[in-house]
Amino acid sequence: MKNNIIHYCNIKNSEVYLDGKKLYEGAGEEDFSSFIKGVYKNFNLDYPKFYKMDGLCKLAIASSSILLEDLKDEIDPDMAILLSNKSSCIDVDLKHLDSISQGEESYASPANFVYTLPNIALGEISIKYKLRSENSFFIFEGFNPTFMIEYANSLTQLNKASSVLCGWIELNENNYNAFMFIIKPENGIEFTRKNLEKLI
Repeated sequence: MKNNIIHYCNIKNSEVYLDGKKLYEGAGEEDFSSFIKGVYKNFNLDYPKFYKMDGLCKLAIASSSILLEDLKDEIDPDMAILLSNKSSCIDVDLKHLDSISQGEESYASPANFVYTLPNIALGEISIKYKLRSENSFFIFEGFNPTFMIEYANSLTQLNKASSVLCGWIELNENNYNAFMFIIKPENGIEFTRKNLEKLI
């Protein structure tokens, strides 16, 4: 059986959707930091390290948690993770640049690097859900469904994973878009470029 999309989650424009159903709406004027804290509290995500994380990691943990929480008893530790975005961790890079650009009194703040970089997002999802699997984070100019389909299908076809948690996790200041989904050989939405472009 071919892989299909069995569940998906979207976080953007101050809203959270699971399988196309709106579950949460923040205040439209709030910045990303306030919005993602509201998401964390609303869904009782219960992950103490959340407040230490940079914005990219918070977005990845929030979207994956909303997607996986109801499935946590069924999650195979063999589930792979395949994520991508455009801006990498530019949010933290800009904070770092600002902290060292203040003249003689400037210094690099360790607080900017406690939980940062795309690999940390992969690691935290793996830790929270006890995944011992293949994981990769790619940087593209935009969402790349063709690559996502080919890579995720190869992981299951080569028996490197039983399923794949895929996603586009983009954050640049207050512009954010998280689209995460699970693919596996079960009934669901056909895993095609057209459907991915429609769902994101």
